[in-house]
Amino acid sequence: MKELIEELKVKIIEALNLEEVRPEDIDENASLFGDGLGLDSIDALELIVMMERNYGIKLKDPAQGKEIFKSITVMADYIQKNRTK
Repeated sequence: MKELIEELKVKIIEALNLEEVRPEDIDENASLFGDGLGLDSIDALELIVMMERNYGIKLKDPAQGKEIFKSITVMADYIQKNRTK
């Protein structure tokens, strides 16, 4: 799981072009939106695309992303249980 968390940090930085953020700067338990990493709804769409492309996970309901994207730890847990790639 730790490897997946580190991989997700790198993929999020790449997908969202977070040029000034390093993987070690991201707290895997902090919120991805609002006070945490400060992502917005456009970023959520990018994360959905990234999950589909890299892990074969298709979210049928975008509102589902709100729960999945609470933190990188929650995201990694979801990916580990549902990935097809």
